[in-house]
Amino acid sequence: MHRHFIIHKPPGFLSQFIYEGKRKSKKKLLGELHDFPEGSMAIGRLDEDSEGLLLLTTDGKMSEYIRSSKVEKEYFVLVDGVMTAEAILKIKEGVEIGVKGEKYTTKPCEARLLDSIAYPIAERHVRDERHGPKSWASITVTEGKFRQVRKMTAAVGFPTLRLVRVRIGEIYLEIEQAKVKEVESFL
Repeated sequence: MHRHFIIHKPPGFLSQFIYEGKRKSKKKLLGELHDFPEGSMAIGRLDEDSEGLLLLTTDGKMSEYIRSSKVEKEYFVLVDGVMTAEAILKIKEGVEIGVKGEKYTTKPCEARLLDSIAYPIAERHVRDERHGPKSWASITVTEGKFRQVRKMTAAVGFPTLRLVRVRIGEIYLEIEQAKVKEVESFL
């Protein structure tokens, strides 16, 4: 019997249970948030600075399906500056980013500017207002290259200050930061 979990990963945590990095620092791991069963794995990853919806499962086939291009992943991105309609259009059409030392053009995706946010996203200080304006955008992708969304916003001139995954397929971020909810299935 497989088990499935929905988690609101806070920033500062790695999307893994064991840290095998080269640096001898104390990294925060998912196991500190909940007592997950043996064999649990994160479906996709959110980098240490990112936050939001993360699915965990003990079912490898489920993980493979959700990571596939058949399932959309939506992110809210706080960027440096007021993102323009031209930048949104470029992101929608696909932009060139670097992946493992090679140039890669992202697949077409959905993107839009956001006026407000209606999700359980806690206010978090990312920098002082004196450094200029910030704006939020929504970017929905079906692929997941290393730090892809951050690279996409930077490629159009708007570096990411904060990244929050709010949706995977039909599963939406609905729980508070650092909370865990066990579900029967993701489908």
